[in-house]
Amino acid sequence: MRKVFIADAHLRNPGDENYRILLDFLAGLEGSTDTLFILGDLFEFWIGYRNVPFHHYIPVLDQLRRLREHGVDIVYFEGNHDFHMGPFFEETLQARVFSGPAIFSLDGKQVYLCHGDQMNRKDHTYRLLRFMLHSPLTRALTLIVPPAVASLIAVWMGGKSRKSHKERRVKWDYMKIVKDFAAARFAAGCDVVVTGHFHIPFIERSGEGPKRVLLSLGDWITHFSYGEWVDGEISLKTYR
Repeated sequence: MRKVFIADAHLRNPGDENYRILLDFLAGLEGSTDTLFILGDLFEFWIGYRNVPFHHYIPVLDQLRRLREHGVDIVYFEGNHDFHMGPFFEETLQARVFSGPAIFSLDGKQVYLCHGDQMNRKDHTYRLLRFMLHSPLTRALTLIVPPAVASLIAVWMGGKSRKSHKERRVKWDYMKIVKDFAAARFAAGCDVVVTGHFHIPFIERSGEGPKRVLLSLGDWITHFSYGEWVDGEISLKTYR
């Protein structure tokens, strides 16, 4: 059996091309995959309510439920567009949810998994925003802020995020940030680093000494790329 890693679909509407393609991809995991790792930003915006508040996400949630019913474990790493995942993921899907990075032992290898939005320690503005979004106060607001209001906030945040992402790609050297961060994780004893967030699909394997692998997952907007773990080895794949 294999393990699959995806990130950054930024799903909005079921009629969107990337939404439809991802549904087809997820359906194909039934019977061939034991674990689905979602490394953040599956949704353009998600904040956990007691019930599912965003009905345009029901098709993908139904598909995730079917995967779980077929025995696929779901592991979700919150990103910068989805946080406080709420009872649906932990109770209905019985998913393991992480608000930050975590290390998994897979086939005897130490695999560092993260969304990646915390890598750039110099981006102080974003780090403050992330702290606020992931704070207990924001989670408490779901008890008093109606989902309709949250949806309006989501539209506004989505526009701001797309604009700031373009600006950050000019300001910051993403490749250097990712590689420097991975090097530090390797020095600490990790064998594999898998990240999302940067929308840049690439895989880099060390040529000397202990084998180390860095995998940046890309996205499900233009690249339709994902990671696949089989027999102790990880690779970068493209669905289209």
